[in-house]
Amino acid sequence: MAKECEENLQKIVAGFRDCRNAFTAIGDETRQLILLVLLESDLSGIRVGEIAEKTHLTRPSVSHHLQILKEAGIVAMRREGTKNYYYLSADETQWKEISDVISLIYASVRHISKS
Repeated sequence: MAKECEENLQKIVAGFRDCRNAFTAIGDETRQLILLVLLESDLSGIRVGEIAEKTHLTRPSVSHHLQILKEAGIVAMRREGTKNYYYLSADETQWKEISDVISLIYASVRHISKS
């Protein structure tokens, strides 16, 4: 059992390392607000101006935060001509990896609590 715990701990450490930028990106309240707007929007994407209207942020501020989210693998973007559409995608982002790390931590905490 100790070996299994050690393996899980190593997986958690690796998961934190792999998801560090994503955790940092989603830790910011402004970016959380943008994520909520993306979750409420059409999954095909939403433009910066629309996000700015819904969040009462400036377009440059929204663009800055979207760039951080995109670089962290949290938000995806598609281009149609000169227009950029930002969206959340389970396939194109790091959400699965984040979920796996959180699930592993939760399972470990539950295991420790039962001991």
